[in-house]
Amino acid sequence: MAPPPEFCQPPIKPFEVAIVGGGISGLTLALHLLIHRVPTKLYEQAPRFGEIGAGVAFGPNSAKALSLISPHICKAFEDAETNNLAETKKSVWFDFRYGDTCDGRRPDGGLICTLECDGGQRAVRRSAFLDGLVKLLPSGVAEFGKRVESFTQDRDGVTLCFQDGSTAKHDVVVGCDGVKSRIRKCLLGEDDAASTPTFSGKYAYRGLIPMQQAAAELGPELAGNSQMYLGRHGHVLTFPISQGDTMNVVAFGSANAWDSAQWVKPVAKKDVINEYSHWGHSVRRIIDMIQQPDVWALFDHPPATTYYDGLVSIMGDAAHASTPHKGGGAGMAVEDAYILGNLLGAISDKSHIQGALAAYDATRRARTQRLVVDSREQGMLFDLELGFDDPDQLASNISQRMKWLWDYDITNELEEAYSLLKVHCAPLAVST
Repeated sequence: MAPPPEFCQPPIKPFEVAIVGGGISGLTLALHLLIHRVPTKLYEQAPRFGEIGAGVAFGPNSAKALSLISPHICKAFEDAETNNLAETKKSVWFDFRYGDTCDGRRPDGGLICTLECDGGQRAVRRSAFLDGLVKLLPSGVAEFGKRVESFTQDRDGVTLCFQDGSTAKHDVVVGCDGVKSRIRKCLLGEDDAASTPTFSGKYAYRGLIPMQQAAAELGPELAGNSQMYLGRHGHVLTFPISQGDTMNVVAFGSANAWDSAQWVKPVAKKDVINEYSHWGHSVRRIIDMIQQPDVWALFDHPPATTYYDGLVSIMGDAAHASTPHKGGGAGMAVEDAYILGNLLGAISDKSHIQGALAAYDATRRARTQRLVVDSREQGMLFDLELGFDDPDQLASNISQRMKWLWDYDITNELEEAYSLLKVHCAPLAVST
């Protein structure tokens, strides 16, 4: 089946964009640029498109950005998403509960609060959403087996140097190559402390449980709807994926350092069980059911002083990799793609590329880096490390922390970005 016509129109812009990285952020930006009829090339280091990770959730802000970019992209997400299974829970993000009794002071499994948002819990398997995006991409846009080692730039463009010895020159390059971004390291400089991700002090065990088994053990209410169990120096969350066939489990823990060169590695189930042996029965029975768990070290980025240099920019996790405690990382990448895609689509002259990148940097950096900081702090909140475990204080803090992320009008930010763009570019060269 051919991609929709909006992605297949002949390009009309007099410059070509190269995107490095073929994950969700890179594909979303590529599709947005194609809508604006910008010549686009996407380089992926793997031999084919592929995403790792069991599940990712999108909040109201990111769902809105998807719909603004394209109804086809939005539908690809909707076709892959799973919501809470109970009709009465469709607007719920999470039910927050005690998973640790805190030496008997708190009820095991006791409800702390319920947090709702527009759309509720909207979770997808990363691979399923990526597959939907790939189907929208015309042939010839992506090139595989291309690992970028470095780049050089001059007034005529950017030359990418690949590990296989080949090179390619483009008018502008956008790094969407994730938390271990090579483009970020080259852009900021090898010796810049912000070019290297740092261990956040948290790690996560991840596993899947067949929904039928989870419902039999926990009951359909707990198994089929998103739950978060708070505890000291850790928390456990569960939510349905794969259209309700599977319960996704993520169990967080704390450590002072991560000594392994591997960020993701398999782990013996007995070790996970032992780690949560002092928690309440509500969590222990979830951990007991996990199948083939692995452990992920959670790294994020120190604040970057810029998201662009000359004709090279970064976005998504390459720009602002964060911990997952706000469920906002993938959504911020979609917001990036909405702003940057519209800015590059608005210019009609190569000389205005730097103006577009400058406007993108000026409008996106503060919000995205706030996510990195607040997500770390929210992880500490869920791990009862902020000095309180009182349910009223927890409920108030959780609610306030999510408002700034969710209650956001990205169209206002775009208007601000257009205004900045017009400062850099002749008015007649900017079409908004």
